[in-house]
Amino acid sequence: MSAIRLCHQPFSGLSALTCLMLFLALAACAPRQAAQIAPPSPLATTERIFVTTELALDNLGPIFGQQRPDGQNYLRLDVSIPPTHTPGEISWPKGKPDAATDFVVTDIQTYKTSSAMIGAMRRAAPGNETLVYVHGYNSTFSESVYRFAQIRADFGGSEPGMLYSWPSAGDPRGYAYDRDSILTVRDDFEKTLNALTAGPDRSVVLLAHSMGSHLVMETLRQAALSGNRRLLDRINGVVLMSPDIDPDVFRSQATAIGKLPDPFLIFISQEDRALSLAGFLTGRKPRLGVIDGTDAVAGLDVKVIDFTALGDGVGLNHSVPVSSPAAIAVLKGLIAQAESGQQAFRDYMVLTAQP
Repeated sequence: MSAIRLCHQPFSGLSALTCLMLFLALAACAPRQAAQIAPPSPLATTERIFVTTELALDNLGPIFGQQRPDGQNYLRLDVSIPPTHTPGEISWPKGKPDAATDFVVTDIQTYKTSSAMIGAMRRAAPGNETLVYVHGYNSTFSESVYRFAQIRADFGGSEPGMLYSWPSAGDPRGYAYDRDSILTVRDDFEKTLNALTAGPDRSVVLLAHSMGSHLVMETLRQAALSGNRRLLDRINGVVLMSPDIDPDVFRSQATAIGKLPDPFLIFISQEDRALSLAGFLTGRKPRLGVIDGTDAVAGLDVKVIDFTALGDGVGLNHSVPVSSPAAIAVLKGLIAQAESGQQAFRDYMVLTAQP
């Protein structure tokens, strides 16, 4: 924690490098939590998470330094959300896992093909629109599954949901590894989206976090350049949360895509310390998730929402819209307003805490 506090100040000279090395060294030594199986509790609720991943199902932990897996695997996990759940929080077991107090997995099902998984997903949650969540850098499989389960529990919604778990190193030292991994799975991700949108009226909404935003933008760009407008027309909305993308790269991607999905939302925070680290690693230029105002996206058909005031310091303020209880409350209100037909999202919004 001391290294994290050191990194709260702006980077400069040798102190920035020292801060970064301390953070990476301490973070690399910290144990990572893993999802555990436990019997269900009658008081808990269950979120059914479908997953497409390149990860080998017998090796779902960190893969830093290992060869990237090949091919795709398909599965479903039932994640139990305890009755004691607080919005924004993931409750990891501190001892023996207990569905009454912890996030736990109560059932797992694997599928041999994408079509078999999608068929099961449609039967479990009928609907033509699928919410697809793409995690970010330094994310393990367990962390990504539980985060998506927490998001679905806190925001509700009955539409089918799928996590796309790309091969992150699951290690803070793996920043370059993860950026390369994004490039290796663009074809796989486009293939996944094509499968989800096959058939009459099938569509998707994409929710991407951090470096996962880069995968979404690269895949949409690739689809546009290859003439796959059918897929682009089936995307009903995009949300980039704390996007770890160079603003110039984002502009070039958006220009290549052409007509962007509507709505296209970018969630930012000026206090996102994880993106401050990323900016240092990539040349001291602010990432898209910490832009100040709309100059960096001027002329693009996007809406920017600033969550800075709603951050609570958890997780370096890198997931504020879905980890801060205050932010969740405000965002749920905006979503309800949009669903009622009112204009909820302006081109640039700076959110404040509710009184």
